[in-house]
Order: sequence, then structure tokens, then C-alpha cells
Amino acid sequence: MIQIRQIPKEELSKVQSIAHRTWPSTFANILSTEQIKYMLNWMYSLEMLEAQLEKGHTFLLAEEDGEELGFAGFELNYGEGPKAKLHKIYLLPEAQGKGAGKALILEVADRAKKSDQKSLLLNVNKYNQKAIDFYLRIGFQEIYKEVIDIGSGYMMDDVVMELNL
Repeated sequence: MIQIRQIPKEELSKVQSIAHRTWPSTFANILSTEQIKYMLNWMYSLEMLEAQLEKGHTFLLAEEDGEELGFAGFELNYGEGPKAKLHKIYLLPEAQGKGAGKALILEVADRAKKSDQKSLLLNVNKYNQKAIDFYLRIGFQEIYKEVIDIGSGYMMDDVVMELNL
């Protein structure tokens, strides 16, 4: 059975480890190896993860029989209005299809609802059709597209999606 639990600061290395084991296969046909390395080093340094935690982000870990399956990171009251933002969600390749992704999103949505959030937002790479299809199946809708300059000549070319809560 899949279990979801909140990750304390002392376990943020689990988030980092899962990201480093997931990104190369997830983005192999979407991003260059150099951009993957750049983004992992930037977004998943322990310093960055700790700073996000201190700013109010919550990290959840999905496990089954003591084995890590994936994680989600989210923030309440994102931007204007009572909206939650799912900043990160990744599952190990061998864990996909077990229901862990859906369990993580349902847990984030439940926590957001209990905190009076009206919707849950997320960004997804516009070429990650597998993820886009998954989000559409569970009720998200595309609301707009955006291109974000992340430095060093790299861009994130995303679809922004929203789930009404």
C-alpha cells in the first residue's frame, strides 16, 4: 500500500536523490544533457530545497513497503489569491503506473482544500505529453503557456495547468 508522509528538513536528500534518478529518463528526449544537469544542480541543491522549506513549501514522500517511489513539493497561497502551487512532482521510473503520482496529487489537493485554497496550479514542460495526459485525466485543465528564462541560456517552455478544488 502506498503511504504519503511529509518530509522534514533532515530528509531533503531523498528529494534530491529521487530527482537525480528521475530527470535523466524523464527529460532525455526533451532537454539537453547540459540543461538537465544545470537544472538539477540549481533546483535540487540541498541549499535550494532548504530555502524552499523555510519559505513555507511542503515536501511529501510516497513510499511502499519502505521503498521510496517519488515526491511532491507544493506551496499554499501562491501568487494572488488562495491558490496552491505544485512546484515539483517526480516518480522513479520503476514506480510509475502504481498510483503513487495520483496519491501524491490527491494528498496535495486535500491539504490545499483544508487550507481554503480554491485551486491547485502546476507547470509542465509542453513536450512532456505523458505528464500532460496524466494531469488531464485527473481533472487539470490547461490555462496558459509560458516561457521562463532560467539563466545560462536555458528556458523552460511550459504549459500551466489548474485543478479547481
